[in-house]
Amino acid sequence: MNVSVQWEGVYPALLTPFTADDQLDIPLFEKNLNAQLEAGVHGFIIGGSLGEASTLLNSEKIELLSSALAVSAGKVPVLVNIAEQATKQAIACAQDAERNGADGLMLLPPMRYPSDSRETVTYFKSVAKETSLPIMIYNNPYDYKIMTTVAMFEELAEFSNIQAVKESTRDLTNITRMRNAFGDRFKLLGGVDTLALEALLLGCDGWVGGLVDAFPQETMAIYDLAKAGQIAEALEIYRWFMPLLELDIHPKLVQYIKLAATATGIGSEYVRAPRLPLIGAEREQVLNVIQTALAKRPVLV
Repeated sequence: MNVSVQWEGVYPALLTPFTADDQLDIPLFEKNLNAQLEAGVHGFIIGGSLGEASTLLNSEKIELLSSALAVSAGKVPVLVNIAEQATKQAIACAQDAERNGADGLMLLPPMRYPSDSRETVTYFKSVAKETSLPIMIYNNPYDYKIMTTVAMFEELAEFSNIQAVKESTRDLTNITRMRNAFGDRFKLLGGVDTLALEALLLGCDGWVGGLVDAFPQETMAIYDLAKAGQIAEALEIYRWFMPLLELDIHPKLVQYIKLAATATGIGSEYVRAPRLPLIGAEREQVLNVIQTALAKRPVLV
């Protein structure tokens, strides 16, 4: 039985932990999931950019899905990210996720090929037609060079299962633009850690987080305080968090956030090639950011 996806709250874009011999580290994955649940997150997203989606076999994504569903035990929805080059393959992955119990999907535009507006809309519609699962469109022109505009969402609005947007344009005015155009037709979730509080205060329904993988309690505190209107209290934690949140907007965000999760005891540094673990001065610099933050870690009420 699928868990209803409300598209509100904090949804970690989960790390994919590996063993030293490049296998999925399911026990560590489940340790992280339990830490997230204990903190009160509202859902899980498997196989996003932070989850090293481009290096995962589809069978591995299904193994991660199975594990997350078992740990969640119906408490929160489990979403699978779809990031494929071919429309046919995206549909196949969506249907495979649905068959294996996923509660929803996050859907990127076509990978590698910079599709134009007509092609992008057709791609999204083609996937939406072939699954009954609720879908969140990932709008990230900064990294993926394809902008899903208000006009394009007007075309997508006819599909009732296209329900939410991961807002990663890095243009905060786009939140207001989407609200003005659609009201509450699409749920909006901020997708850039360094703009997360601003996005929530501008009316986003949730936060798809990265550093939540290492700091779930602090992430949830900011979300809860913001939604309760306790802005000064949220801002105090957010300012402490910012040097860590900036790890999310670097090309090596996977290595950086895995190092942070290792420091907090719920992750490891192993990554899948072509990524390599951090070494030398770069590793020391990131560790310094993490250790400095840990030394001043706020006491949460």
